[in-house]
Amino acid sequence: MPLPQVCVCYLLRERAGVVEVLLGRKKHGLGMGNFVGLGGKLEPGESAVDAAVREVLEESGVVVAASDLEPRGRLTYHFPHREAWSQESNVFVCRTWRGEPSGSDELDPEWFALDAVPFDEMWDDARRWLPGVLAGGGVRRTFVFGEDLATVVAERESVA
Repeated sequence: MPLPQVCVCYLLRERAGVVEVLLGRKKHGLGMGNFVGLGGKLEPGESAVDAAVREVLEESGVVVAASDLEPRGRLTYHFPHREAWSQESNVFVCRTWRGEPSGSDELDPEWFALDAVPFDEMWDDARRWLPGVLAGGGVRRTFVFGEDLATVVAERESVA
């Protein structure tokens, strides 16, 4: 059975020569309390790009154009102790949008300099791949989370 499909989008901006990324503190649900990228589940028949455009708007009030999304890869997450959490995530970066981020019922957005990303307040896997993506790279990785549902116990490069 295929894994549920989700998307995540990292907005990047430059302010006074410092590149910043927009993250949001999750208010409820999977990952509550963590800082996460904007995103969520694909709706039936929806592409990952269309879902990213919709999710960014719903979660932050910001309008992104599908043509401005930069695909950066795919992450596969396995939660053997809670299979319903297992999923595949399509990763995007976006540098152009309309509007200013504002809070939603899902999350409270906050800008971070790339050298100050709060990895200790994010999912355990983020420190293992997000710096490379934010620096312009791509990612194809699989992560397996342990019994605590928070700690990565195995990881491997994914095949295309």
